[in-house]
Amino acid sequence: MTEPRQAANALELKDLSVAYRVGRRNRAVLRNVNLTIKAGEAYGLVGESGCGKSTVALSVVRYMPRNGSITGGSIALDGKDVMKLDGEALRRARADSVSMVYQDPGKALNPSLRIARQLTEIFELAGVTGQAAEDKAIAMLNRVRISDPVSVMQRYPHQLSGGMQQRVAIAMALANDPSMLILDEPTTGLDATVEAEVLDLIGQLRRELSASILFISHNLAVVSHMCDRVGVLYAGMLVEEGSTRDVFNDPRHPYTVALLRCLPRGGQRKDQGRLDTIPGFLPGIGANIVGCAFADRCALATERCRSEPPPLYELGDGRLSRCHYHDKAQSLPRATPADVPAVAPTQAPPVLQVKGLNKTYGSHGHPLRAVKDVSVSLRPGETLGLVGESGSGKTTFARLLLGLVPPDEGGSIELEGKQLAPRLASRSEDQVKAVQIVFQNPDSALNRSHSIRHILSRALKRLGGLTGKTLDTRLEELVHSVRLTDHHLAVKPRQLSGGLKQRVAIARAFAGDPRIVVCDEPTSALDVSVQAAILNLLADLQSKQDVSYIFISHDLGVVRYLSDKIAVLYLGRIMEFGPSEAVFSGPHHPYTEALLSAVPKLDRTESSRIRLDGEIPSAANPPTGCAFHTRCPRKIGAICKTQEPELTEAQSGHTIRCHIPYAELARLQSLERTLEVKNDQSKKRRSQGLGGQKLDHATKLDATLS
Repeated sequence: MTEPRQAANALELKDLSVAYRVGRRNRAVLRNVNLTIKAGEAYGLVGESGCGKSTVALSVVRYMPRNGSITGGSIALDGKDVMKLDGEALRRARADSVSMVYQDPGKALNPSLRIARQLTEIFELAGVTGQAAEDKAIAMLNRVRISDPVSVMQRYPHQLSGGMQQRVAIAMALANDPSMLILDEPTTGLDATVEAEVLDLIGQLRRELSASILFISHNLAVVSHMCDRVGVLYAGMLVEEGSTRDVFNDPRHPYTVALLRCLPRGGQRKDQGRLDTIPGFLPGIGANIVGCAFADRCALATERCRSEPPPLYELGDGRLSRCHYHDKAQSLPRATPADVPAVAPTQAPPVLQVKGLNKTYGSHGHPLRAVKDVSVSLRPGETLGLVGESGSGKTTFARLLLGLVPPDEGGSIELEGKQLAPRLASRSEDQVKAVQIVFQNPDSALNRSHSIRHILSRALKRLGGLTGKTLDTRLEELVHSVRLTDHHLAVKPRQLSGGLKQRVAIARAFAGDPRIVVCDEPTSALDVSVQAAILNLLADLQSKQDVSYIFISHDLGVVRYLSDKIAVLYLGRIMEFGPSEAVFSGPHHPYTEALLSAVPKLDRTESSRIRLDGEIPSAANPPTGCAFHTRCPRKIGAICKTQEPELTEAQSGHTIRCHIPYAELARLQSLERTLEVKNDQSKKRRSQGLGGQKLDHATKLDATLS
């Protein structure tokens, strides 16, 4: 009797090498990569920007740029050699077997076509037309939890939120029931709740379709949450591989150790020490690597590392490490000193005082209140973190501070005790240079046709009024303050990495010695090593120059690290405001509680996420009563629907806008944490075969009511 044939691996790369042709010669990007993804398995691929992660994804479907070519090795999808497929067979494989979700859904969707046309086109290619194709498209939108698919079908991509766009992109990728799904940074730029929904959706669809997943991300916590196994890529080579739990809890390559140390973990704050960073830079594409590729950045490296290329050592249980000293990897010394300058608490008058700020736009004849009655203050050297979902009013608030849009009459913005003119054009030169901004995307913020010297010199002339030798001296100081070198002054932005471009943007913001810098998602698109360097830089500049920050971010761990105060916004209203640790430690407003529960954790502990009903309502038609009551898991009755709660002080400096008394919030959330601990204990018992019942969120709510 013959044994049943085992299913082929979903994806198998053998000695895959890829090069880009630059300057009339091939430059290596991937170097002999071996990688296997089993049927139904989720595999995470992590590493710094430029290490070759996206090139792996593009190689799988042979969707290389014109100057790219596969120079060696093989690629097998479901046992079929992709390299041997002709044009028609390759198109069929792309249509039937493998789908890809890109990082930016706004660019992946055609802006000139309605969602209906983009979705039905996929089914038409499979021979389904007319009403049948439209019905299938609506069914796919339902499958990705879009609540009003008929309405969404009639919209253009720009009329959807980022989360909705990403769900549509996932619906399109899953329309052909692929056996292999490639996700390239699918949650970058999404807020915590939308990210959690998208990840839950991917997990559910993976179970329904038994699909295999290649998940590419620089967010290590997301990879930990989503993937069974993980591979760490460096300079186009796989340097470590194993189960996600083993790699993240017991890393065996110094590069993996260094990546994990870059994260602000355990509630680390800027006054408790700087984040660790990885010195130096990735080898450039085509670099001639002798010995270990990581040797120049590794404090454990010896002469052997620089002369003898390490093989992939097998460590057992599927663990691989490309390091001669894998048993000593966790003894890697810190690259960044942990000590920080002592900063005494300031009692100086506020540098920024905002009172009763409102902003209303007109939307199809209806008023849209983007910011409602916001009052905050900020002292010199402090950071105010702004958090909330997309559409909560964070960026509008920043634009009001900068004078890019005028506020409604009645509110006020004071800078060092003096009223700021509502419009930028009406502000004095001193006021303009006192409030600066660092944008999320330095590519859009920096002029690509000018050198870094020209960009920074122009800022020093305009904001600092400097010329001649004084300008040159200040330029040198400014460049060194953001950890750039004189060499970088001669190049143009396109020749720099994302982290270096963001340093240039920060240097430009500091050219006029500002009093306040608005940081609008300055690290969201950066990998963890560059993010750590930028956060350290911002913290150091703040301690030296006593500058204050307005820090906007979806990454709550980053916000917690850098911020002294937190404002939680929802539909333009402050729902919670207070010292960072008070807001993060709780008791929290129910909305803050939901945001924090949505954050993926690196240690893969099982936690019960608080799921919010639907998306954030339109500011043009906000709910009556408490703006959050339509989604609140803790609403207590009619009062939430009819009466808007006041922003009341729960503790000194800590205010919450909720009808539930502070003491009751403390009791409910304490019970939640107790049940969470019991859940973890029960999970351990189940894993040991000792039984134990899992308590879901509904069970917890029943327990709280009883």
